[in-house]
Amino acid sequence: MIEIPASELPPETLRAVIESFIMREGTDYGDAEYSLDNKVNQVKHQLDKGEVLLMWDEVIESCNLITKAQWQRYLKENAQ
Repeated sequence: MIEIPASELPPETLRAVIESFIMREGTDYGDAEYSLDNKVNQVKHQLDKGEVLLMWDEVIESCNLITKAQWQRYLKENAQ
C-alpha cells in the first residue's frame, strides 16, 4: 500500500472518497445524528491531523481511508 497525501487530490475527488468510506463503513456517532457534510468535515479534520491516512492498494487497485494505528499495525505485520 502507498500513502497518498490528501492535499494532492482535487477537492471533489477527496470528498467522493470520503463519502464512499462513510457510506461503506457505516460510522457510529452514538446517539447524535450528523449530516453527511458534518461527517465529511470530521474525516477531513482527521486527515489534516494525520489520524487517518489515504492509502492506495496497488493489488486491488483501490483507495481507502485507514487510521494511523491500522497502518502501523500493517507495517509491523508485513515487516517479517
